[in-house]
Amino acid sequence: MAIKKSELYSSLWKSCDELRGGMDASQYKDYVLVLLFVKYISDKYAGQKDALIEVPAGGSFADMVALTGDKEIGDKINKIISRLAEANDLKGVIDVADFNDAEKLGKGKEMVDRLSNLVNIFNTPGLDFKGNRAEGDDILGDAYEYLMRHFATESGKSKGQFYTPAEVSLIIAKVIGIGEVISANQSLYDLTCGSGSLLLKAHDEAQSKTGLDITIYGQEMDNATAALAKMNMILHDCPTAEIWKDNTLSSPYFKQPDGQLKTFDFVVANPPFSTKAWSNGFNPAEDEYKRFCYGIPPAKNGDYAFFQHILASLKSTGKGGVILPHGVLFRGGAEGMIRKNVIQRGYIKGIIGLPANLFYGTGIPACIIVVDKQNAAARKGIFMIDASKGFIKDGNKNRLRAQDIHKIVDTFNKQIDTPKYARLVPLAEIAANDYNLNLPRYIDSSDAEDLQSIAAHLNGGIPNRDIDNLTAYWQVFPAVREQLFSPGNAKPQLGANNPSTYSQLKVDAAQIKAAIFAHPEFTAFNSQISQLFADWKSANLTLLTGIQLGDRPKALIETLSESLLETFRTAPLLDAYDVYQHLLDYWAETLQDDVWQITQDGWLAVLEGKANTDLIPPALIIARYFTAERQAIEHLEAERDAISRQMEEMDEEHGGEDGLLAEGKTDKGKLSAKSIKDRLKAIKSVRAELVEAQEHEVLSQYLELIEQEAAAGKKVKDAQKVLDTKVAAKYAQLSDPEIKTLVVDDKWLTALAASVQSELDRVSQALTGRIKQLAERYATPLPKLTEELENLAARVDEHLQKMGFLWG
Repeated sequence: MAIKKSELYSSLWKSCDELRGGMDASQYKDYVLVLLFVKYISDKYAGQKDALIEVPAGGSFADMVALTGDKEIGDKINKIISRLAEANDLKGVIDVADFNDAEKLGKGKEMVDRLSNLVNIFNTPGLDFKGNRAEGDDILGDAYEYLMRHFATESGKSKGQFYTPAEVSLIIAKVIGIGEVISANQSLYDLTCGSGSLLLKAHDEAQSKTGLDITIYGQEMDNATAALAKMNMILHDCPTAEIWKDNTLSSPYFKQPDGQLKTFDFVVANPPFSTKAWSNGFNPAEDEYKRFCYGIPPAKNGDYAFFQHILASLKSTGKGGVILPHGVLFRGGAEGMIRKNVIQRGYIKGIIGLPANLFYGTGIPACIIVVDKQNAAARKGIFMIDASKGFIKDGNKNRLRAQDIHKIVDTFNKQIDTPKYARLVPLAEIAANDYNLNLPRYIDSSDAEDLQSIAAHLNGGIPNRDIDNLTAYWQVFPAVREQLFSPGNAKPQLGANNPSTYSQLKVDAAQIKAAIFAHPEFTAFNSQISQLFADWKSANLTLLTGIQLGDRPKALIETLSESLLETFRTAPLLDAYDVYQHLLDYWAETLQDDVWQITQDGWLAVLEGKANTDLIPPALIIARYFTAERQAIEHLEAERDAISRQMEEMDEEHGGEDGLLAEGKTDKGKLSAKSIKDRLKAIKSVRAELVEAQEHEVLSQYLELIEQEAAAGKKVKDAQKVLDTKVAAKYAQLSDPEIKTLVVDDKWLTALAASVQSELDRVSQALTGRIKQLAERYATPLPKLTEELENLAARVDEHLQKMGFLWG
């Protein structure tokens, strides 16, 4: 049985994190990722002749598993890793972490238990990498990404810089044109590669689009992070990637035969922001590589040092993307001059402003600068996107959603001018702004101010300008506007209020929603959206029901989501990217695990002798095959609940401190059959008075209700037991078409249809809410308020006079 991917990665992280103890996550990751590396290498290459990676005797993950409980497990794991490192020239790469470090891993039994448990976490069928990338999806890549994100989150502000969020890496990969490579000889370079995540995303984009395995180069200054990058390359089937450990600015490693910098077809980078010690180890004014020909950056800020290194490292046809803080767009002085020189040469193709707090090393907002030397001479403008508002909160960080990524990439690659979001800014306009690239100068992404009308507050009526601002709705519902509003009064009143610029609401504020929902135009709109979903469903039903063993889930969701996005691009009022996100959310919550299971096990209603309730929840079978039984149980439940309410009412009426049920309660204040029977016996043993007779009657009534409730409850349980038996038997009787109907139609498509309906509800609620807000805002004009105030004052005077007071 396939393990749920969502559960696999979360349990992997949870288990690892529990064993971390007091160790910092930035250190603990070195232990966990080395074990992941050894597990992957062993699964993929052990026993293979002439493999890219040799797994020597005594150097495999199986050798680690055999050490479980061994008193010398730490030292022996070090030796296993050392053998593997020596056989593959990986000394200083995979043997950085010391598995025999008592300070970090504990002493004696504590170390033995911790390392034994840690090894066993990876010894699970769910982490079998033998068929990784060959059958199904990239389990290793997903597991690695999950762990890296969590390690970065837990590592704190100063130690999480080794990881560039996958979402940002993906955007860069998709906007620099690397998916259009034409030769495996083309090259990709990252001058501050960290753990290599940016390089791998760009490489994967090229390979997935063209099948070409382009050459990878990376340089990283931190020793442990450089080692992590080398491991990462091997883990992601890029073992020939060249990763070098050194300072890129002072000691660039990749050079031409003549000693000048090697140039590349594509460059990606996420350099440290605004580093102060950037010039340590060399003199920028006498740079032997001539990188600073556009100006020497400020002594205490290295942003433009890294940027100019990128320009110097690109071929004349090269393209790239770099993540930098927003300050590079507008800071003056030396940076302003560098920026001017670069812009004038046409090297900057575009700028994408990102939300704040995306990155693990800093909370400041950043941007992606897209560089394109190939088309620099013909460049007439810079395409700018302000994507700062598209994100969700994810713990203490912000995160780009799938819809945010897709919208950015679509808008940039198609150069789509979008109000308040994106536009192509002519170079002449930029020059007129003294080459300041601050995005708000060119894109006003702020929400329009909700101005209030003094005249409307004085005289009543709703300003037509506010109604006109809902034009997008009126284009779809023109007659709804006429039904809701009538022209203002013809007679001018207080102030300079022109009646033609104001309207009156024709329906009561409480009836706005009903009026909109009941209107034929809204009904037609609802039907139009429902038909779009029906069209998408019809186009993809065969794809969904045709999922087979060995299919790739990620390829499936890409096809489904792109189809849904294109289908809803024509939908009025709806944002197609919002609908797209609903599908991706459902994929993450449910659909991914279902599809993954089907591709591993097939369409099975019974799995390993048990009902496959993960794929087919019992509620689906009940809804399709046992509605009568379910309704009968609901009827029995209603009868039981009615008795329970009677008991609650009696307890509320007679259960108080001096009530007739008070003496029948337990020490804990509860009414039970035993406590009531005990009280009835006590009453019977004394001379019957009127009060005792009344108490006896009420107690007897309550006891009867308890017995009735128990009997009714038993009927419910018995009926439910019978239904459960029928449902369990039905699993074994389901045919393949029936399984697909339950899963595809009743589960997947029903859930997605509800998500689309939620978008319709959001549209109607937005319109209803705004009209109601305007109606309530101007409901009581000043003259009416004055009149009400005068009436109240008159009533107060009247009361005061009756009391003998004169109010002067």
